[in-house]
Amino acid sequence: MKLRIGVIFGGETVEHEVSIISAVQAMKFLDSNKYEIVPIYITKEKEWYTGNLLKDISNYQDLDNLKKYAKKIILCNKNGRFILQSTKGLKRVINEIDIAFPIVHGVNIEDGTLAGYLNLIGIPYVGSDIYASVVGQDKVFMKQIFEAEKMPITKYEWFFDSEYIDDSKPIIERIKKLNFPVIVKPAKLGSSIGISKVNKIEEIDRAIEDAMQYDNKIVVEEVVNDLIEVNCAVLGNYEYQQTSEIEEVISADEFLTYRDKYLGNTKGGKSKGMASTNRRIPANIDDELRKEIRDLAKKVFRVLNSSGVCRIDFLVDGKKNKVYINEINTIPGSLSFYLFEPIGKDYTSLLDDLITLGIKEYKRKTKMVYSFESNILKDFNGLKGSKGKLKFRQLK
Repeated sequence: MKLRIGVIFGGETVEHEVSIISAVQAMKFLDSNKYEIVPIYITKEKEWYTGNLLKDISNYQDLDNLKKYAKKIILCNKNGRFILQSTKGLKRVINEIDIAFPIVHGVNIEDGTLAGYLNLIGIPYVGSDIYASVVGQDKVFMKQIFEAEKMPITKYEWFFDSEYIDDSKPIIERIKKLNFPVIVKPAKLGSSIGISKVNKIEEIDRAIEDAMQYDNKIVVEEVVNDLIEVNCAVLGNYEYQQTSEIEEVISADEFLTYRDKYLGNTKGGKSKGMASTNRRIPANIDDELRKEIRDLAKKVFRVLNSSGVCRIDFLVDGKKNKVYINEINTIPGSLSFYLFEPIGKDYTSLLDDLITLGIKEYKRKTKMVYSFESNILKDFNGLKGSKGKLKFRQLK
């Protein structure tokens, strides 16, 4: 009997379309001899749909028309079965899955939101848990943890939009202490959306206002001189990590843009996701630097208690040969399959490994104690009278 894989993608995020590209790509490479592939598409309006037509990228050119032919559903746990149930009529069972495979990007979904829901209904799923997902999405949390672990990052400042709107002067003074040029980023976005390079302090306000369109938390960080951008993916969990080949990213701009990542090298708008990005594989770096990056990638993965496949992005000062951690992507575009192919792991094998890791993590979780069978409220007499109040205080 085939394992039923519920591939979840989309969501209310500016990276909605990127998620569709990554998911459709993965569904094509899942082994159909082993798995029954069940697409689960979440619209920007947070509605859930399923249907085989969701496997074809061309059907997403008209999202409103797509909804007419797909089936609107909810995912729920019904007596230990994980079912896709119709939201209309008799609410009949449309399909059933054994494990969820989230291939989502961005806030309101990759940031632990979806992982939390999957945990709540008790379904096995592929990838990082809530905690790693939250930290992986928030660049401020991420940097604070790296600082605590004495890991190499660039100097930075961060602030909330309300602080800047109320009184920008103290924030500007803090930013002035950084070495220019600087990069301004929304703290919780990916795919290089809302990012600006600022060469002088007079230009900072416009960049901050642009970033504030996407997030209420803003990061300003120093630019690395003689920059070489390299990425390394890690597959595994807290017990074991396998690193991929290291890529050197080539951008026409001063940093890797959304266009570079998802629209580069395409014809007729048919993107191949992150696999279409201009890159050099393997990166043109020496063996010592290669080892340092791989070791750092494993450490980042473990420090954040990641699981599944993650891509860690690094900034290298080419003259000083100094490495800085830029960020981790807990569900990277195209699942970074193109970084594992050079070391002999094709995309289908990578997907197999990810599903195996998800099942293993589920089995581990089911053995842990999360609650007690005894009910401490069984003999509780309520809150009326002194006796009830005394019992309540004792419970606290």
